[in-house]
Order: sequence, then C-alpha cells, then structure tokens
Amino acid sequence: MPERRSLGRMREAVQACRGCDLWRDATQAVFGEGPAHAALVLVGEQPGDQEDRQGHPFVGPAGRLLDRGLESAGIESAAVYRTNAVKHFKWEPRGKRRIHKSPSRWEVAACGPWLAAELDALSPEVLVLLGATAAQAVFGAGFRVTRERGRPQPGPGGATAVATVHPSAVLRAREGDREQEMAHFVADLRAAAALLG
Repeated sequence: MPERRSLGRMREAVQACRGCDLWRDATQAVFGEGPAHAALVLVGEQPGDQEDRQGHPFVGPAGRLLDRGLESAGIESAAVYRTNAVKHFKWEPRGKRRIHKSPSRWEVAACGPWLAAELDALSPEVLVLLGATAAQAVFGAGFRVTRERGRPQPGPGGATAVATVHPSAVLRAREGDREQEMAHFVADLRAAAALLG
C-alpha cells in the first residue's frame, strides 16, 4: 500500500496486492470509483464476473439493480462512491461460466487495510454496507444484517453506517417476493439518504 493514501495511488497500488491468493484467478483488482468527496459511500462484497472483466465496481446485473434502487430512493447515482470489501473476484468454474464464490473471513481480513485506507481518504458522512460480507468487514463476524438492516450505526471515521442486503440478494429472491424485497431495499437506501447533512 502506498505511503501517501490518495485514491489514485491506491487504485494503482492495489493491482500489485498479493495479500491473499485471490489475485491468481482474477483478471485484475477492482478498486472503488466515484467522487472523492462523496458524502455517501456504498460498500459491497467483491467484484463479480463483469466487474472483474471490465475493472469497474457494480457494472453487472446487481449494479443495474442498485442503480434502480438509488433512483427510487431519490439518490443521485453519480454522487455516490462505490467499492467492495474485497478487491479481487473469487469464483469457481461451472462449465464455461465463472460462478461467484463468497470470500473467506481470511480473504476479507487480508483486504481490510485497503477498505480502511479507502474510507479514510474519502471521509464519508454515510456508509451503506451491502450484504453480510461488507457489514462484517466493518463491524466484525458477529454482525447480522437480518437483525440490524436499515438501522443507523456508528461507523468508522465518524461516518454513520446503515447495513442492508446486497442487490444480488434481491435478484435471487423468488419471483413472487422480488417486488417486496426491492421495496425493503429501497427503504433502507432512503433511511441512509435521510442521514445526510
């Protein structure tokens, strides 16, 4: 990690990260993107297949659903910074497809200094933690999104954190439940937006 922790320097340096073995099967590290002075930062789990190929966070199906959720919650998509707790894509082959595999606690911990430095450089007002991996990366393994979702928590660096499900969980919901899951997701995003000064 570079000594001077500017986002640009970190974005370059993360490509050489060998803190765990995930870099071996990933196309590249995917660092966060968005305004450097964003008041609202979204933290997901890890890059997915499309993110790994394109080098940008939240450009796959979950990212498109996230954009719809932000719009429904009245949050300007271009005003938020998007990143992940883990910077390399963890996957397993299934035929010709690369299927997402959840990172281990060790892999999340190995990436922890990158996320901490990123948040330190950003100094957001509000942090939205998308899914259990992101929430546990910030609050520890005992944190339960199902218990705490949508409720403001004191976060790192003086930010207020709100945990919710990852947009991929909405995509995976059964057909009949998807609309209600999306409504809950948007409600959590609105709760986060209401905390902005």
